Amino acid sequence: MKEKKIDIPEQVQSILDMSRSLFGEKLIAAYLHGSIVTGGLKPQSDIDLLLIIDCPLTDEKRKIFIDFLLQVSGHHPFCGLGARCIEVILLQKSELAMLHFPAQADFIYGEWLREEFEAGTIPMPVSDPEITLLLAQARQQSISLHGPAAIELLPEISSTQIRRAMYDILPVLLHSLDGDERNVLLTLARIWHTAATGTFVTKDMAATWVIPNLPEPMKSVLVHAREAYLGTIKDDWESEKFNIQKTVKYFNEQIIILLSK
Repeated sequence: MKEKKIDIPEQVQSILDMSRSLFGEKLIAAYLHGSIVTGGLKPQSDIDLLLIIDCPLTDEKRKIFIDFLLQVSGHHPFCGLGARCIEVILLQKSELAMLHFPAQADFIYGEWLREEFEAGTIPMPVSDPEITLLLAQARQQSISLHGPAAIELLPEISSTQIRRAMYDILPVLLHSLDGDERNVLLTLARIWHTAATGTFVTKDMAATWVIPNLPEPMKSVLVHAREAYLGTIKDDWESEKFNIQKTVKYFNEQIIILLSK
């Protein structure tokens, strides 16, 4: 499979250089994935990196890496200038062979965790169905910055595990709706699309696919989320609270029906 060619942002190159310095020959692979690969960065898109190492991650190295990423990653929300928000997920090579469910990341950095890290929290291993989905998508849609192509290293995630991961994520998404309306709506659209088709697409593509299947006013709610994601309008959910709740409930019901088949 021929990998897509893109310009590597300076932020990414600096993280790659730091990873090589920190882990040396034990850095097995580094993959760029997410929006930058699948459809291009949108106004608020993070830059997503997946690292694979083959060595114990000591507290000292965790602290060094966190301190570095706090400097390199831009603050949320991205204002259109300067550094973008960075998400870095690091897995042990041994995890790829064991393929636990849910998959376990040895280290996660994201801007939603900035306050914890600035307060001194050290990131520890996390098992999460989102990591399972990330591996499935990165195997199909990523660019190798270091090491072998993803399809050569990352395990093939079974459709059973993908569907189970999507089912397990639903309650977490519903719980996080307040204050994160756009992301929850678009993530549910992606899950609906993947549950129906077995393929991964961008958030805006998933929304475009789902919209014709929705009655009003749910259709308008998802159109609003998609256009805000694309940067053509600003998020304004205050007057749509009731319709958002109805839309999310409907999404959840339709997804569960698909996943139960």
